[in-house]
Amino acid sequence: MESFFTHYWRMRGLLIVTLFLIAMLSSSIVFAFEALPSKPPIPKDNPITPAKIELGKQLFFDPRLSVDGTVSCNSCHNVMAGGTDNRPVSVGVSGQKGGRSAPTVWNAAFLTTQFWDGRAATLEDQAKGPILNPIEMGMPHKDVAVDRIKAMPGYVSQFENVFGKKNPVTYDNIAKAIATYERTLITPNSPFDRYIKGDKKALSSTAIAGMKLVDKVGCTGCHSGSNFAGPTNLKMGEGFFQKFPAFPGSKYDKKYDLISDLGRYEATKKNEDKHMWRVPTWRNIAVTAPYFHNGTVSTLEEAVRVMAKTQLNTKLSNKEVGNIVAFLNSLTGEFPKQSMPRLPDTTNTSLTTTN
Repeated sequence: MESFFTHYWRMRGLLIVTLFLIAMLSSSIVFAFEALPSKPPIPKDNPITPAKIELGKQLFFDPRLSVDGTVSCNSCHNVMAGGTDNRPVSVGVSGQKGGRSAPTVWNAAFLTTQFWDGRAATLEDQAKGPILNPIEMGMPHKDVAVDRIKAMPGYVSQFENVFGKKNPVTYDNIAKAIATYERTLITPNSPFDRYIKGDKKALSSTAIAGMKLVDKVGCTGCHSGSNFAGPTNLKMGEGFFQKFPAFPGSKYDKKYDLISDLGRYEATKKNEDKHMWRVPTWRNIAVTAPYFHNGTVSTLEEAVRVMAKTQLNTKLSNKEVGNIVAFLNSLTGEFPKQSMPRLPDTTNTSLTTTN
């Protein structure tokens, strides 16, 4: 038989463990969420340097990367604001309208796939798409884009400085520079982040109630991780996709045209990918209206109602919606100051018109 002292210490240990587990469960809301990291993942084949950031910033703002010189990356992903154009769908060259709303570029560096359907594995892959898209920037071929950049001596010297003297201006390097700049577009230190790090006055009681509620009703089953866009342990290119609507047949399907776009299926042509979408971030969601892939919902309050019904088959009260919106507002971070870059000159000629 065990001695009295052995029994005492064993029971005392069990009591401590039990109290610890109770404390963990009672404060699980704190452990369920993560603050935004200060730095994003950096690919080994595209290290960050100040010169590459500046080059990428110039390319990001330069409309001459579009066929008619009217559309830049910033046209649809305005970093002077919330990283979108706040339109239901974006407008490209010749006034053409796309089929989907522009996702925010802020904190996109933390996503493991890009675009609504996840067809690009990395920021580099994503940067290559719009330039050649006939509706967006409209360049007919990647060689045309490269030749456009090569025609500006100021760009050539910068590419040589960043990528070396041997064939520095390539389509891959254009994308690498743009992606490098985009990895600086991080919005840390939101009220939520400060709260998670210990500042218990950073969130209002309403926002705290909303934080508990999104966990309770199941929103965080999809909107998890530090970017509220899925697990943080995924590798680049894996992606985190969910069906939308998960509960079809509500009044919202027709009202907001939620089912005509087949989502990831349009990229893969696999039946199992119909209506599958990359889970979007909640970060800065308060400043990125309108909402959803087609931008048909204009207010955050309505977006919360739609998501509750279509994804969780739940109807929320007005108070519950208000609490969740208060929490989502707390995810607006601090935006690093952006300034318009000076672009390389075109001298004695135009690059975007023909006679």
